[in-house]
Amino acid sequence: MNLTIDLRFRALLKLSAVRRSVLSAPFLLAFCLQAVPAFALSETPAAAPVMAVEASADEAEAISGPSVSDIRVDGAQRLERETVLSYLTIAKGDVVSEDKLDASLKALYATGLFADVHVAMEENTLVVKIVENPIVNRIAYEGQDSISQDDLEKEVQLKPRLVYTLPKVQSDVQRILDLYRRSGRFAATVEPKIVQLDQNRVDVIFEIVEGSHTGVRRIKFVGNDHFDETDLRGAINTEESAWWKFFSSADFYDPDRTNYDRELLRRFYMNEGYVDFRVVSAVAEMTPDREDFFLTFTVDEGERYKFGKITIKNDIKGLDEALLQQYLTTKEADWYNADHVEKTITKLTTVLGDKQYAFVTIEPEIEKNKDAKTVDLVYHIKPGERVYIGRIDVSGNTRTLDKIIRREMQVAEGDPFSVSKVKRSEQKIRDLGFFEDVKVMPEPGAQPDRSDLKVEVKEKSTGEISMGAGFSSTDGPLGDFSIRERNFLGKGQDVRLGATISGVTKQFDFSFTEPYFLDRDLSAGADIFHVRSDEQRQSAYDETNTGFTLRMGYPLSEQLRQNLSYTLRQDKISNVSSTASRFIRDQVGTSVTSMVSQELVYDERDSKIEPTEGFVTKLKTDVAGAGGNRQYVRAKLTGVQYYTPVEKITLSATGEVGVIEGFNQDVHINDRFFLGGDTLRGFAYGGIGPRDLTNGADDALGGNRFARGSLEMSFPTFMPEDLGFKGHLFGDVGVLGKNDEKASAGELFMSDEKIRGSIGLGVSWQSPFGLVRLDYAQPVLKQSYDDIEHIHFSFGTRF
Repeated sequence: MNLTIDLRFRALLKLSAVRRSVLSAPFLLAFCLQAVPAFALSETPAAAPVMAVEASADEAEAISGPSVSDIRVDGAQRLERETVLSYLTIAKGDVVSEDKLDASLKALYATGLFADVHVAMEENTLVVKIVENPIVNRIAYEGQDSISQDDLEKEVQLKPRLVYTLPKVQSDVQRILDLYRRSGRFAATVEPKIVQLDQNRVDVIFEIVEGSHTGVRRIKFVGNDHFDETDLRGAINTEESAWWKFFSSADFYDPDRTNYDRELLRRFYMNEGYVDFRVVSAVAEMTPDREDFFLTFTVDEGERYKFGKITIKNDIKGLDEALLQQYLTTKEADWYNADHVEKTITKLTTVLGDKQYAFVTIEPEIEKNKDAKTVDLVYHIKPGERVYIGRIDVSGNTRTLDKIIRREMQVAEGDPFSVSKVKRSEQKIRDLGFFEDVKVMPEPGAQPDRSDLKVEVKEKSTGEISMGAGFSSTDGPLGDFSIRERNFLGKGQDVRLGATISGVTKQFDFSFTEPYFLDRDLSAGADIFHVRSDEQRQSAYDETNTGFTLRMGYPLSEQLRQNLSYTLRQDKISNVSSTASRFIRDQVGTSVTSMVSQELVYDERDSKIEPTEGFVTKLKTDVAGAGGNRQYVRAKLTGVQYYTPVEKITLSATGEVGVIEGFNQDVHINDRFFLGGDTLRGFAYGGIGPRDLTNGADDALGGNRFARGSLEMSFPTFMPEDLGFKGHLFGDVGVLGKNDEKASAGELFMSDEKIRGSIGLGVSWQSPFGLVRLDYAQPVLKQSYDDIEHIHFSFGTRF
């Protein structure tokens, strides 16, 4: 009878635990006493207290769960048992509850290592059953054509040897679709395929259907009263599709570009005085054939405002506001222009930066007068602490050595912060020509008075294979070839091997330049050359030059540089016909020139690669006679001024003069000056100046002095700007003076020293293969015996 009571009591306790009953042990005991005959209790009066003790222990176990005596892991293949156990929130000896089991389950799923997980108790053993996610063996792409595999691999996050998960694949599918949409292919589809391999590995294959480009069939504007659609289309980046825009992507629909167009429209109107302008909406609707988009911008122009009162509010103690007035580019009564406001802020920031006030805040505070349609403007200058350069970090240079970049910096760690010097540093790094993009950005340093500089560069190809070509009615085509590496081994060294092969010239040359010899701002280099020129067409002789040049250069100031060189050269004039000018026949033979040269260069251009402002002046002198049998002094002065009167239109003016005088001997023909070709467009090389026309000869003799000038305007064409096309209008003038030759009676020797001139039109294209330029020039000041050349063409490629 005692056994029966005990089992029933245990059963009730179990039931109580399962149902989460609030019944206490004494209540259950009373219930059992009522259910059992009284004679059972009378035979064992001590049973009640024993039963009460057992009830308390069983109830605790049922509510809290059993304790873990062992943990078993089933299904592990690649992972060690200990690795799985490390993710659990339960260990041996712990008391198990439903919350703890749930927490362990979530922790295992969160690792991303498992496709399926099951955690349960079997008596006192915790059993963890897992199905591991596979490992990616390789990733392949099928169907891609317009986007390279390298670009796809940069975008996809899943990589070989990483754990495969479905969310990662889904995320990568979206990344690939976004990449295609940015390139204008909204019809592209991507389907991932999984190939199961042994050892729980998989191949992931992205099957891509690119579809055609989704263009922009029509761009329409609504609400524009003051500007027509042509003006507004020119202000935005997106273009309407056209068959001839095969090099441009601006006519593909891109939502990011559309958002940028909203900002471009705002800038356009703000620069025209429409302060209240806003873009109400930009809606893209796909055409019924699903091949293009209709793009509609709805705008609210608002009223047009002029500048009212313009003042400077200065919070910097000791700074004279009157000194800053001269840097204001905004003027009262002019139409409001947001670009002029930004330029003024930039200029003021630069000036204050040079005074060591870095990170100053200049806030333009405007107050509109709607009745007068004016905007009062206050440049509010808020001071910052004096800042010094902290760390200078360089990134992005995978090939170029750090020191090549750092030596162009105009500031060093610990120097006072200077905005203008930081900008000059950025420009000098850019002028190296090694990088596609350069950014020098100040960032807060470790201390309040320190500013770190972050130098980010994006390298580009510095090797070149270049070719040039020209054409004339008598010469036909000619070309030159050179291979050059301007950043040899990432050390900034310049190595060039060139050859010119044509009907008139065969030239082979090699040059090497170390721009920082002995780790100093001292350039050193050498040239070796062998040139054989057929000058029969212009001067009826062949010329061969063989020799070498040693060079060095060093700065005298930031803008002024001194270059020195020594040249040893052997010249040979041969193959002179009997009908040639006697002045040329007299010079047949071999001579040796030993020459020392110097060149002073003063350079204040804003860029050495694509200058738009500033000027450069060069003075070069050559003295021959330190050995050899040639003795002369020669000087040449060249100056070029660049000016940008309006945005994207650049004017350049070039002037050059030269003179040569012999020491107790006449100047040889191959040391004289010749004009034409690149130096005077519209005329062939040697096409003007002294000529001997005796007995049917037509030989250019060169001159001992010359002067020339050129004026050119470069401007954008009707083609999209990102294609790299530019137009050029130019005019050239020049005169070539007399030489040492003296004509005898009966000789027809022409040396009039009259000015020649030409005008012309050219177009250049920064193509994927290099710069291509075509010029057409028409002489307007010429003589009947001049040699004319209308067309000049050149092109090149880089690798």
